[in-house]
Amino acid sequence: MHIGVPKEIKVHEYRVGLTPAAVAELAARGHTVLVETGAGGGIDFSDADYIAAGARILATPEAVFAGSDMIVKVKEPQLHECAWLKPHHVLFTYLHLAADKPQAMALMASHATCIAYETVTDANGGLPLLRPMSEVAGRMSVQVGAHYLEKEAGGRGILLGGVPGVAPGRVAILGGGVSGVNAAQMAVGLRADVTIYDISTARLAEIDQMFDGRVKTVFASRAAIAAAVESAHVVIGAVLVPGAAAPKLVSRSMLSKMKRGSVLVDIAIDQGGCFETSRATTHDDPVYVIDGIIHYCVANMPGAVARTSTFALGNATLPFVLRLADAGAAAAMAADPHLAAGLNVAGGHIRHKAVAEALDLPFVA
Repeated sequence: MHIGVPKEIKVHEYRVGLTPAAVAELAARGHTVLVETGAGGGIDFSDADYIAAGARILATPEAVFAGSDMIVKVKEPQLHECAWLKPHHVLFTYLHLAADKPQAMALMASHATCIAYETVTDANGGLPLLRPMSEVAGRMSVQVGAHYLEKEAGGRGILLGGVPGVAPGRVAILGGGVSGVNAAQMAVGLRADVTIYDISTARLAEIDQMFDGRVKTVFASRAAIAAAVESAHVVIGAVLVPGAAAPKLVSRSMLSKMKRGSVLVDIAIDQGGCFETSRATTHDDPVYVIDGIIHYCVANMPGAVARTSTFALGNATLPFVLRLADAGAAAAMAADPHLAAGLNVAGGHIRHKAVAEALDLPFVA
């Protein structure tokens, strides 16, 4: 199979779909890997590194798409990239279609087979290709929140860990999944006052045991979330409904009760965000202020730590890339229902029920 790796083009996106080590694995199996020149330059992988691993370097993204059977990316294709997809293509990347109807329509028009990292499952009901970036985003959310709490960054002037005689900052984490737990690990490490909110009492019990009481746990009722927003200095939105739009847990009216200079960090922004006032931002212009509250809603947070993120993502995706390349998409998905769960678009139709419902488009099984 011919596998293409175009350069990522979102603002300040330096990750790359395949590392040279992954290329070497594919080349050893007889596959041809086409890499756009400079695709790995943002994290110090040179064209020479890819050539040494067995790749061919092409000068333009159009050439990569035209010469490939499968495209492996990190972020969703932009609309002009969608126009390069053809019915024979397999696209394997993050898509996050529930919050992006134009992209969904463009992928449907291409008739390509589009498999989304974020809806591939595992035997335990987890999301193995979303997990590494959720870990990164969760850990980043606390250092981002801590930074924007600083006065010169526009924040309230709070040190999350406090000092002897001065109380630590309060961190409210909405969602006890992978990103929420990783956020809690970092916040506890900074000695903040940390509370996780979730609607699963079983999950709250697990978290209580996991942190041995160092993290408070609260059932995420509307009243509890309202109280959390009012008292916290950093609120981290870490909710996830696989494939679907994120629920809006914090309303505009709640902002008026927050302390001026507090920070909202919306990890769920790829799925539309879990704060009513959220709108996607970029690393170029990461924050905005509404009613005195700082909003950080960067849609590709892990891109800021691109080298760590590329290795973490590649470790998770490579086994699936190898299966798709060796067997072809149809056979690989027929043999693995967890990979098949990643199918979002094929043959001009939405093939994932939660995505179809979020976009109000027909679902085709």
